[in-house]
Amino acid sequence: MKSLICAENLSFRYHGSKNWALKEVDLKISQGEFVLICGQSGSGKSTLLRCFNGLVPQFYQGDFVGEVFVDGMNTKHTPVYKLSQIAGLVFSDPESQLITLEVERDVAFGPENLGLNREEIVERVEWAINSVNISHIRHKPPFELSGGEQQKAAIASILALKPKILVLDEPTANLDPVSAKNVIELVSSLNSKGVTVVCAEHRLEMLSSHAMRVIVLNEGSILMDDRPEKVFSSDIIEEIGIEAPSIYRFIKFAKDTGVNLPLLKSWKELFQLLHQGTIVDKT
Repeated sequence: MKSLICAENLSFRYHGSKNWALKEVDLKISQGEFVLICGQSGSGKSTLLRCFNGLVPQFYQGDFVGEVFVDGMNTKHTPVYKLSQIAGLVFSDPESQLITLEVERDVAFGPENLGLNREEIVERVEWAINSVNISHIRHKPPFELSGGEQQKAAIASILALKPKILVLDEPTANLDPVSAKNVIELVSSLNSKGVTVVCAEHRLEMLSSHAMRVIVLNEGSILMDDRPEKVFSSDIIEEIGIEAPSIYRFIKFAKDTGVNLPLLKSWKELFQLLHQGTIVDKT
């Protein structure tokens, strides 16, 4: 499968800092993947995401070592506006990306700045708005929206650029549980339609069941890179202060009490197997 993102020996230190935000990171992300990046605050998650659309090192200055390629383009030498059409970045605070007084105008802002013709702009705006189901708020000012609606509007504004990769930096950080669930289900739906998703998040409970792969960052380095079942059942997660989703904690508890359960990604899977009466293996 084609690699859309490739980081080779990537290290970065912000200007004026003594510490490296990223250290010798090597990774490849393929087309169609849903990759969850987790780690403690300060582990380098946001910095890594900024490398994917050229904000690091083109906007955020510092010592940049190694190479990052996005869809074959070197991020050090390719303009950010061009990279953003491949890797669209959604920030944790959607208000920072909603800059006009109407949602529809925000969604149109990116395509307009690409110099597209009117017909193409209208087509992209309609597609993006319909993709995230926000037709009912398209004419509202962003400041009147709920946090979940703002996040959906921000995602629509990025989708209007038609990127191959949707990059999200803690998209549920400021959302209530219901809004967070809606946004995650939206992102998962987009992934099922072929959009590659790379998401940094600390609220793992809702996201873990959607991810195909989990990358754990610790002090700027990749500590683990594997399937969710492998990562969240590892003792390493707990050792660095990350709480695994509850389904994995339950499976570990069951094992400690003498009941072996298969590695599952969600409570739904567990309940389905329990209903079938085929999963319990007492040791």
